[in-house]
This record gives sequence, structure tokens and C-alpha cells, in this order.
Amino acid sequence: MASQTTGQFILEHLADEWGVKRLYGYPGDGINGILGGFHQVQDRLAFTQVRHEEIAAFAATAHAKFTGEVGVCLATSGPGAIHLLNGLYDAKLDHQPVLAIVGQQARMSLGSNYQQEVDLTTLFKDVASEFVQTCMVPEQAALLIDRAMRIAKATRSPTCVIVPNDVQELPYSAPPRAHGGVPSSAAAIRKPRVVPDDVALREAADVLNAGEKVAILVGQGAKGALAEITQVADLLGAGAARALNGRAVLPDDRPWVTGSIGLLGTKPSYDLMNGCDTLLMVGSSFPYSEWLPEPGQARGVQIDLDARLVGLRYPMEVNLVGDAADTLRALIPLLERKADRAWREEVEANVDRWWRVLAEQAHQPADPINPQLVFHELSDRLPDGAILTADSGSATDWWARHIRVREGMQAALSGTLATMCPAVPYALAAKFAHPDKPVIASIGDGAMQMLGINALIDVAHYAEQWSDQRLVIAVLNNHDLNQVTWEQRVMNGDPKLNVSQQLPDFDYTGYAQLLGLHGERVEDPGLIGDAWDRALAAGRPALIEFVTDPEVPPLPPHIRFEQVKEITSAIREGDAAAPRFMKQSLRGKLSEVLTR
Repeated sequence: MASQTTGQFILEHLADEWGVKRLYGYPGDGINGILGGFHQVQDRLAFTQVRHEEIAAFAATAHAKFTGEVGVCLATSGPGAIHLLNGLYDAKLDHQPVLAIVGQQARMSLGSNYQQEVDLTTLFKDVASEFVQTCMVPEQAALLIDRAMRIAKATRSPTCVIVPNDVQELPYSAPPRAHGGVPSSAAAIRKPRVVPDDVALREAADVLNAGEKVAILVGQGAKGALAEITQVADLLGAGAARALNGRAVLPDDRPWVTGSIGLLGTKPSYDLMNGCDTLLMVGSSFPYSEWLPEPGQARGVQIDLDARLVGLRYPMEVNLVGDAADTLRALIPLLERKADRAWREEVEANVDRWWRVLAEQAHQPADPINPQLVFHELSDRLPDGAILTADSGSATDWWARHIRVREGMQAALSGTLATMCPAVPYALAAKFAHPDKPVIASIGDGAMQMLGINALIDVAHYAEQWSDQRLVIAVLNNHDLNQVTWEQRVMNGDPKLNVSQQLPDFDYTGYAQLLGLHGERVEDPGLIGDAWDRALAAGRPALIEFVTDPEVPPLPPHIRFEQVKEITSAIREGDAAAPRFMKQSLRGKLSEVLTR
């Protein structure tokens, strides 16, 4: 029997010692010594070949988001490794544990300007800043994999192990019990209980108890703390907004949940932040401080597991470093129930009215389809336990506002990097992680053309492996890079630049059908609901191409003077679509005024 190679050992160590079930990747001769190990590992560890290494990195990131486990991706040396970077930065900025294993040229070639030789340590040093190392001898393999997995999990960040192709082929040997030999362990990390001391908890409780109008801002770091947040909000008579990464942390079926915050946020969230006298931030590093209370307006308490992230976005009075759920449980006995519920009642009234405003806006006419109606019609049709993914673009605006997420659902997007193209790779990984749950991805035509059509091949290829094949991809086809178009108008005062913004036509429906998927094109707003019903009942993955109006503006919850000034400039400079988007803007704002 042939001896175990280092490449084979790496795979078996991941499978048997770390419990990894799947790697996402793309082959190349720089990792042939690892790929060959799959013959021995067989079904203990699946290699999921995707159409592009960027898809592999996105899928590994999504696996981490949807399971809490370390996602693993594999790429060859040089160009393959380079292609991983965008997806790995998505993991880094959203604090997700991912391990990237990449090939490298043979050790004796390094430094010779060899073909496909790239300084991978330097390349990955920023994105995998917590840990990036090259396996120079077989005796290092266990140590590097153990440290990379453990550090990724402990720091919630990407790590990278580089394996030259000649090392992959060498017989594996454990580190000797000698000077310089370093053994390691794959023993599981037990989640520590991290709670602030009693003094800090008392200080935080004093601030929160003194407040009369308490606002809570929740992010992805509060995942798993729904019961505790609900209890705190009830005691304090508070309303709660959420950052986009916390989309499913705090479901919309609570009347005091105001929805998202920021440019993609809601009017109740804007009013919550501007009306509060106390701010409790839990597990969020929401970056846009202009959407938080004015400094000095509110006293602040922040809870975060990472001490590097507290006191960063708002001048907090008390910073509590600890796990969200554990810290809130320790804080709850110190909180006093507020007898005056006027603030809470105001928040709930604002939320109730806002949902009616959104319904009114969704049904306003457009040419041909109002994109808001697409998500309005989906919301009530969402199956229990659905997993939602979104891309980055104007579709994200409607996804963030119009869908009522219920308890038991999951949702993910590229929250901090805000990169295009993760929606379909995320959906693919969601189906592998939870093959029995329905998944719905929302994406614009720009991102679909950039990478989505490639990932759709993977969806079609692997669908038979999922016990529930419900994976629906909604493509908003408006022939426009719409989010950037609106940014040009609103932030720069420029009219739409057609040469940069207009997209070529593409038959998304026909392409999906060519792959054997259910596909249909919808141009009539009256047919949107039926299209969703057919897609969810198709028994196989489906794509719906909604032809939407690019001139329905993704208006923020509050329009500032600077934004009015810039949009006026765009009109003055001769934006050809000005009459259409001004009509839509007025309709949207009138609905906010008239809906009671």
C-alpha cells in the first residue's frame, strides 16, 4: 500500500479530526497532490467543484454564515489563489471563519520568477492577517491545519495555508520529538462564557434605567440572543433597529422592531435613532454614524465580543465586552421595567404605519414593474424556515425593506464589503448546508451577468443532491447598474452615464431553461404573485426574471439637503430619465405623508 502523502493527510485531518464535510474549489496543477487524496478520502469529505474560485470563496463564507462552522475553500497556485480574494475579503469584513488552502510552485522554483509564481504570503497577508503560513515540510502539515482552523474559529476571520506542490506529494510524517518539532492538537474549542464584571454591568444598567426613550441597535453579533433582546426591549419599553447583517437576528414579527437602519433602512428606524435619549448597541459595528443619534443626544451602552470594536461608531458611556446573549442575561436582573410605555407605543405605531406605507409604495404604477412589488408579493409567500440571500445593488434596498422575516428564517448578504455577486454562491452553499430548507436569492441583472450566470450552472449541476430542491433566484432585469446610477445622481449630482451604466440584454429565462431549471419572465405586475407560486412549487431550482423599472428611486428614509442639491444638479445637467424618476419620487414621498 502506498504511503500517505501530505496532500492526502491534509484532507483526512480536516475530515476526521475537524469534522469538515465539504470543500469548495476549482482544480489546477498546483493542487494536484491534494486533489489526488480525494481518492482515499472518498465520501468522508466532498470536493464541490464550482465554476470560479471566487464562487468557492463566497460559498465557504456563506457556509460559515449559515452554520457557524469554518468554511473551507481550495484553489491552485497563482491565478487560482488570486481569484479567491474577493470572497475572502467578504469573510474578513463580515467576521466569518474561513480557511483557504492554496497551492504553490515547488520549493526549489521559488524566487526564480517561475511560471505562475506569486508571493502568496504577501498576497494573503492582509485578508488572512490573523494567520497565513506556508507548509515547507510534511511535518508542519498537522500544525498548520490545526492552527488555521482554530484561529479562524477563535478570531472569526479568514486564515490561509499555502502548500507547495512538491510538499503535497511527499510522504506525510508526524513532527519528531526533537528540538524544533512542534506537535499539535485538533481538540475542539469550547465556546467560552465571556461576561463583563459586575461593576460594568451595574454601570450599564444605571444608564439604561435612567433613559426614557431607549433605542436598541442589533447586528449579527447578537445571533442567538433573540429571547434576551426581546426581554430587554420589553423591560425598557424600547424599540429595536438592526444592521443589515442582523437581518434575521431580529425578526419582523415583533411590533417594536423598526427594521433596517441607514440608506437601506426604514423611516421608523430613522425616527427611533433621532428620537431616543439612550442607545444600546448589541453585536453591531454599523459603519455609518450619520444614521445614529447625534453625539450628545443619547447616552450609550455597547455590547460586543471583540474589545477592538467597542466605542467605535458612537461615543459610548459604557462598553461591555462579552457574548451578546450571556451579557444580556447577566444584565436583565439589573434592569427596571419602565412604567411609562408612551415611547414604546409611539415606536409600534410608527412601525405599523410604515408597513402600510410600504404596501402603498409597492403598488404604485411603474414601467413595466415596480421592483418593490416583487418583494412585497414574495413576503407573505415565504415558506417557514426559508433562507434568504441578497446581492449588492438596488435590489438589496427592496429586499431590506419589503420582506418580513419571521422567526426561524436565515438571511445573509455581503454586509460590510458590499461586493456584487455573492447572492447565488451564497444560495448554493445554503442548500448544501441545509438541503431540506427552501432558499431564495435576490440579485440584479448586473451581478447576474458578472458571476451569477456561472454559479447558476453549479445550481443546476448539484440540485439532485438536495432533498428539497426549492431554490428560487429572482433577477431584477432593468438593463441598468441601478445602484451606481442613483449614486451618480444623488451623491455626485451627475446625470446617468449611459456608457458605464447600461447593460446588454441577456435572456436569463432562456438560459435557466437551457440548464434544465424552471424559468419564466414576468413583465406584467399582475402576474408577479403567480410567478412566485409556480417557482416555489416547481420541484426543482427556478429562476424568475422580473422586468423592472430602473427609475423607481431607492429613496433613503430621510432625504438630506445635500442629496436634494445633487439630484437637482443631475436634472439640470440633462438626465434624460428625470421626468420619470421625479414622478416616482413624488409618489413615494406622498405615500409617506398621506398613509395613516
